[in-house]
Amino acid sequence: MSDYSQLNSSSQSIKIKPSLNDSEANQELALTIAEAASDRKGGEIVILKVSEISYLADYFVLVTGYSKAQVRAIAGAIDDAVEQEWQRRPLRIEGQAEGNWVLLDYGDAIVHIMMPKEREFYNLEAFWSHAERLEFSADGGNEE
Repeated sequence: MSDYSQLNSSSQSIKIKPSLNDSEANQELALTIAEAASDRKGGEIVILKVSEISYLADYFVLVTGYSKAQVRAIAGAIDDAVEQEWQRRPLRIEGQAEGNWVLLDYGDAIVHIMMPKEREFYNLEAFWSHAERLEFSADGGNEE
């Protein structure tokens, strides 16, 4: 049966990357987001695995942008990369007009792109300090 006919005859959802389980796929989604942010020179990229402590999402990705234009550009790059690689669009986007803090909600991963002042003031890393933290390095992905 072709992929097309399976898609149209099956009532089950189709996974984009069937070789990955949900947990692995969600981590790969978070890494895709982090890489896209890095490509736009996002700073202090942190991936927090919050699945064990929150029902909101499995991962939070925190990124610093150093101007409103850069915050918006990072959000656009993430949107494009996730759509291209995962065929997904954000369920919700908040803060794009203001550009101080843009939130992209992909369900499994929530992205916070903030100016330094907002990042320091809200200090989400401290608020979610009990979450597993995956440091992200622009040259090689994640470091556990």
